[in-house]
Amino acid sequence: MDQVELMLKELTGAIGISGHEDDVSGVMEKHLAGLGEIFYDRLGSLICKKTGKAGGPAVMLAAHMDEVGFMVKQVTRDGFIKFLPIGGWWGHVALAQRVTVRSAKGDFVGIVGSKPPHDLQEDEKKKVVEFRDMFIDVGATSAFDVEKKLGIRPGDPVVPWSPFTVMDNPRLYMAKAWDDRIGCAEIIEVFRKLQKAKHPNVIYGVGTVQEEVGLRGAQTSVTAVKPDIGFALDVCIAHDVPGAGDGRPEKLGAGAAIVVYDGSMIPNPRLRDFVVDVAKAKRIPHHFASLEKGGTDSGKIHLHGTGVPSLSLCVPTRYIHSHTAIIDRKDFEAIVNLVTEVIMRLDAKTVAKLTR
Repeated sequence: MDQVELMLKELTGAIGISGHEDDVSGVMEKHLAGLGEIFYDRLGSLICKKTGKAGGPAVMLAAHMDEVGFMVKQVTRDGFIKFLPIGGWWGHVALAQRVTVRSAKGDFVGIVGSKPPHDLQEDEKKKVVEFRDMFIDVGATSAFDVEKKLGIRPGDPVVPWSPFTVMDNPRLYMAKAWDDRIGCAEIIEVFRKLQKAKHPNVIYGVGTVQEEVGLRGAQTSVTAVKPDIGFALDVCIAHDVPGAGDGRPEKLGAGAAIVVYDGSMIPNPRLRDFVVDVAKAKRIPHHFASLEKGGTDSGKIHLHGTGVPSLSLCVPTRYIHSHTAIIDRKDFEAIVNLVTEVIMRLDAKTVAKLTR
């Protein structure tokens, strides 16, 4: 594995559902060390500041550190774990999948229990199983085993078990938590590319917390940063699989997805056009994307103060909000290159033209 793949393995392997992002921020802090001044807001979002020109425009790059997962709700007398979904899940993708349960005593493997088909009635086969009817089996036979021996209790985080894997097509990577560890990786790579570069602004790379439960970290960190320009680096849905394609351009290998609409914001059109012009001028692969449901950290960033021109740039990703997703490294590299080129051009005069 090269340097980038090793970093991606660390980021996706970290356990970090909403409200439990410390492992992820630790990985980010390790890779950002020496590239900027690192500090945190009081909700836990990591902020890395790099000054190109003192007094220049403040540019915020936000990527959320949390992943969709589960939280322990209850331990039954027989030693099974009842749980809550954290983030948006569809029940069927969770059944029979392996998970990691983290307690004060360590990390423990489990499986989301499901009935064998032999025990299902015909009407049951047609229904989506509700999370309240699911459970996690950690190989225990009593509540004592779970609570005393393993130390598992309500509130503990649970994440999918899905190790980082380079696929037979070496550009394609399979892992959990691409949403949004790939954005976290983009921030790190942009800061690396700008390490010795002169840029006309002050860059803030922000690993936000609790995005999957309401963009909460973006709301607090934007107050700490007070940006003039905001970018959310996230994922979007790849529509290149059977049953999902309707001619839409969001697909693996299509380059940087420039989001023209999502459920949390409509981007600043001047900033959008500026980014598109840079992409064309530098021949960086790109396309347009939209997300009718859901949103990104831009949803909170663009509403800060009297308003912040903002835009979301995303990596097309297959199977988001499930145990395992797939991305194309080509799209990751396109966003890193595009953001770097945009930052080099965002001087005070240019930023002033983006608003009335």
